Amino acid sequence: MTKTIGILETGRLPEALLPRHGSYPAMFERLLAGHGFAFRSWPVLDGAFPPMVDACDGWLITGSRHGAYEDHAWIPPLEVFIRDAVAAGIPMVGICFGHQIMAQALGGKVEKFAGGWGLGASSYEIDGLGAVTVNAVHQDQVTVLPPGAENAGHSAFCAHAAIRFSPHAWSLQPHPEMDSVFLADLLAARREVFPATDISGAEARLDRPLDQSPIAALMAAILSGQKTPAATGRALD
Repeated sequence: MTKTIGILETGRLPEALLPRHGSYPAMFERLLAGHGFAFRSWPVLDGAFPPMVDACDGWLITGSRHGAYEDHAWIPPLEVFIRDAVAAGIPMVGICFGHQIMAQALGGKVEKFAGGWGLGASSYEIDGLGAVTVNAVHQDQVTVLPPGAENAGHSAFCAHAAIRFSPHAWSLQPHPEMDSVFLADLLAARREVFPATDISGAEARLDRPLDQSPIAALMAAILSGQKTPAATGRALD
């Protein structure tokens, strides 16, 4: 039986990128293609929410230009939805902003990182995968884990790069849905936002191979109802 994954859209791409790359939901549908899912999406940033937490078999929360700590009318109901879905044991995966809002909703802390931007192909150690390379685009980070959550991945730049909230709730700070072509276009479109030195560094790594497929397989396994990988050797906050 085909499982339906609900994509909670919390951000939109720059207009210049839409014709070539589509929306965040479209990017995640491409990433997870071949894993047997059907998809529905809700633009929660417009206040459009699923009717109930069991309306889909699993949930995926996208990235966003917004901060989890910002004052937007749609953020509190999204946090309630996250808490209710996790409490009900419905599979949930969050990416970048999704990672951060899951942590905040469940009692953790998100802050603008004093170390600046994480931008471009970056190396991570992720429980269940080992060493992987993924594109990052973020300035905010989870700085305090929620009670009972486990650190499930890290990098030299990002201490809490993956989090295991429960056996069926997991999140990741970098962007497995962003390939090198997308990142090159994003860097060109957002030169007024990213520091010039960070852009130069990210552009120099555009030819680095990315581990999108193994991360997609892990996401698909969790969204299908398999348990999140157990944390291995990273202390809890």
